Amino acid sequence: MKYAFHPEAEDEFLQAIEYYEGCEASLGYDFAVEVYSVIERTMAYPKTWPIIEESIRRSLVRRFPYGILYAEADETLFIVAVMHLHRDPDYWKHRVQ
Repeated sequence: MKYAFHPEAEDEFLQAIEYYEGCEASLGYDFAVEVYSVIERTMAYPKTWPIIEESIRRSLVRRFPYGILYAEADETLFIVAVMHLHRDPDYWKHRVQ
């Protein structure tokens, strides 16, 4: 299985890395490592995480208040959002058509 980011999800991810790096040196790196770790686990066990809406599932990031929202399609994990868990929970829905 491989993975791909929705363009807006990739932007969210990069902005979060920048934010955490601005808070403390190497914290952005730590965040990126945690997110990639979640992606790896999710690719290995894509059906483990709960469905939050239709075919969208959410896996949680350790140490940081983020969730990875994804769907499976043709052996690809499509990442719809790298969502801060204190943000409006519906902001990403326009990304799924």
